[in-house]
Amino acid sequence: MFLANWTSVKVFFFLGFSQYPKVQVIIFVVCLLMYLITLLGNVILISITIPDSHLHPAMYLFLSNLSFLDSWYTSSALTPMLANFVSGRSTISFSGCATQMYLSLAMGSTECVLLSMMAYDRYVAICNPLRYPVIMNRRTCVQIAAGSWMTGCLTALVETMTVLPLSPCGNSIINRFTCEILAVLKLVCVDTSLVQLIMLVISVLLLPLPVLLICISYAFILTSILRISSVEGRSKAFSTCTAHLMVVVLFYGTALSMYLKPSAVDSQEIDKFMALVCAGLTPMLNPIIYSLRNKEVKVALKKLLIRNPFNTACISILK
Repeated sequence: MFLANWTSVKVFFFLGFSQYPKVQVIIFVVCLLMYLITLLGNVILISITIPDSHLHPAMYLFLSNLSFLDSWYTSSALTPMLANFVSGRSTISFSGCATQMYLSLAMGSTECVLLSMMAYDRYVAICNPLRYPVIMNRRTCVQIAAGSWMTGCLTALVETMTVLPLSPCGNSIINRFTCEILAVLKLVCVDTSLVQLIMLVISVLLLPLPVLLICISYAFILTSILRISSVEGRSKAFSTCTAHLMVVVLFYGTALSMYLKPSAVDSQEIDKFMALVCAGLTPMLNPIIYSLRNKEVKVALKKLLIRNPFNTACISILK
């Protein structure tokens, strides 16, 4: 059905930042650096969290999943953009656009669920420390991670399959640098109220609802921390939550500004900037935040660097 409706559109053209030819090279260099740092940081984080026996299964399982999500999310968004810039083209095929749309939605949706589950993990660690190994056992952690992936992939499939059957106007110019679902919807001539309603329901389930669960978890966490008498105990409890809280604010802040903003606020340039932040900046900062703010991850990273004598300078930076 959707192939018949989109037969007139074989190739999509990205408008991107072509209105600013003087800064396109700068944007390319910045995006390339963000992409390389994101891949390097997440690969390192995965390599130190999975084999290290000192990290609890919940921690390394969630962190490795988060790093894998960020790597795929950035790759699906920035790789076609960088390739188009090098080749001098700004196009993508219909199948490539559909794939890119699904991957970005699936990775982003899965991360929404995973971050809320990581808040629950921190709640159990702070409020029920003695029962933490029992509650957050390996089986439970695997089920949480698998449930996050299933939720993200299924909701992304629903959103993608509701957009593809719509009839386009014939215009194939996307005013973005990726096949972002909101930008593709603007190419449609038919009534999109049902699609927008479905997207709104999914957005509420994946954005405000997880944020609410995170806020509730941290309200209990803060209450438990304030009951700790020693300053050292409070500091240690805060340190276990700071990294996750910083990632939550960064991720949900940009996501909420894109998908749940008022319809009256429609600035293409702001939307492109926020999409660039979501695709490049946020995934790049996540491994940096976790490696610098998490003491256990820093210890594991130092052990990895010690094995290589050329990384002495890196170890001194982590101290």
